[in-house]
Amino acid sequence: MARLEQLKMTTAERRQRKFSDNFKIQKVREIETGQTKVSEICSQYQVASKNVYLWIDKFGSMKNKKERMIVETDSDTRQLLELKKRTSELERIIGQKQILIDFQDKMIELAEETYRVDIKKKIFPHHRILLKKPTTVDLQLKQTLSKHRTKQTGFSSADGQIPARTFY
Repeated sequence: MARLEQLKMTTAERRQRKFSDNFKIQKVREIETGQTKVSEICSQYQVASKNVYLWIDKFGSMKNKKERMIVETDSDTRQLLELKKRTSELERIIGQKQILIDFQDKMIELAEETYRVDIKKKIFPHHRILLKKPTTVDLQLKQTLSKHRTKQTGFSSADGQIPARTFY
């Protein structure tokens, strides 16, 4: 009986051999039907798995079909369903929060119209912390802000100054 070492081919011999298309088609059919595995064909015929996968791409029954079969385990399916459920729950929560925000904006808008007072905070790009010694630009800024505050609230500070170390 021949030993496995005696049946192995050298690299040069493997490069010279050619498998017929009928042989490749037959082996691909065996793989697709589950009769053999790619690893078995590789070891039996001393073929690289890359070549067997090239045969499958070329002669496989899924070659011309646009759709592919995806095999997933029950845990993958369960996890996917849980993620979809969580996504829909989060979308529902976001929708509820958006309704609440819209309601609050409308209430603020109605209150502003009713009481004729700006309730929303106004943000100005020139607001800053006044920590350093005021310059002429800072004094002009203070006066502008003081005038703006007087227009908004109808009240003015006693000396018309904005206290230092405050955020505006």
